[in-house]
Amino acid sequence: MPLRRNTNALPRSSGKHIFLPKFIKLEFRIIILNYFTIEFDQFSGCNQKTYTMKLLKLLSICLIFFTCWNLSAQNDYYIYVSDAGGFNVDGPWQIIRYDLDGSNPLVLVDDTFFESENIGWPQDILFLEDQNVMLVSCLVGNRITKHNAQTGAYIEDFASVPGGPTRMKLGDDGFIYVVQWSNTDNKILRFQEDGTLEGAYTNIGVGTGIGIDWDSTGNLYITSYGGNAVKQFDDTGVSQGDFIDSNLNGPTNVHVEDNGNFLVLNWGGGDVVRFDSSGNFLEIFTNAVSQPEGIAPHPSGGYLIGNGGNASIDLFMEDGTFVDNVVESGSSGLVQPNAVVLRDATLGVGAVKKDKKIIVIPSVGTFFQLHTQHSLSIESLELFNLQGQKVASLPLEKNTWDASNLQEGVYFLKGTSSEDTYLQKIVVKK
Repeated sequence: MPLRRNTNALPRSSGKHIFLPKFIKLEFRIIILNYFTIEFDQFSGCNQKTYTMKLLKLLSICLIFFTCWNLSAQNDYYIYVSDAGGFNVDGPWQIIRYDLDGSNPLVLVDDTFFESENIGWPQDILFLEDQNVMLVSCLVGNRITKHNAQTGAYIEDFASVPGGPTRMKLGDDGFIYVVQWSNTDNKILRFQEDGTLEGAYTNIGVGTGIGIDWDSTGNLYITSYGGNAVKQFDDTGVSQGDFIDSNLNGPTNVHVEDNGNFLVLNWGGGDVVRFDSSGNFLEIFTNAVSQPEGIAPHPSGGYLIGNGGNASIDLFMEDGTFVDNVVESGSSGLVQPNAVVLRDATLGVGAVKKDKKIIVIPSVGTFFQLHTQHSLSIESLELFNLQGQKVASLPLEKNTWDASNLQEGVYFLKGTSSEDTYLQKIVVKK
């Protein structure tokens, strides 16, 4: 069992560590913390009494909304976590789903399955929404397995990966990119969504590769756990060398923020570090974690981060201030979070119609038109990104839709009628 410590007792290096009672719903605690942080920064000369009065005033307002929220709110997102079981060679391993507030844990794939298939040490979780499929990469056994996205039931193997699959990510080109752990067989692989291998994408490999992301220009970034570096590749897969090679100690995930900055999770160093768009060190985002692995943007702002040393999933504001143990230590037997994935809950309700309708035409571009014949029965139309997060609700009264404000990439349109749900994959290409 790994050493565990209570992150509630660990202050952030900047000193920003504000405690609020758990009866206040998580979303409102984030609002309160954001407000109070701004007040703290702008009125640092005020005394403690002034701050207390400001906070009590906002608490009163939020408690009113909190009451209304509990009467009407629905759970809009699920948190999916892969559990590496303390990195023991025989588990226990599992894939767990939680509500956004960390409640109602459900084991979708249990240790019995991994043992029966002679696989284990689950690394990452990836959803193929138009197939109603969840992929799980397994380092033990060198396989990626395919499961029902709602129930977790095993369907078949997706692919065999000789170098041991770690992270998986859907690219803007519609291919699935897979990072390999091996020190010898370790180029980044590219697969079609049916599991067909396209081949190696990068011209060289990355030993102990474990993190993947892209910047807005299409450059690819891979973390090397053993090499203590973030490697950069251009948009054709050609190596550009080390992008970050300092302030790293056993890096796992790399995440490119909306503003172009980078967050890198240091598993060995017990912190999360922020770098600028050129790879220069900016700050320690937080050191209130131990063995961090797995990161997902929270819909209310900030980040969910897997805290391996505490066996929890923790929420941090965008400036690194600790908010809460959203998934509390050991919930549903959680031992060692390896991946943290957020998915819109509405994509997990009901079955998707297999004979997909063409909702809009064309399927590639920035200007789309509703397909009149097929859209008549649709009552709502929503757009989701590859992470399963809702980007927009589209008005049905308009026959056209301009997507030029979106980033280029692959999206899913979800059309819902009184009887069925349909998904159409589209590509925004400028």
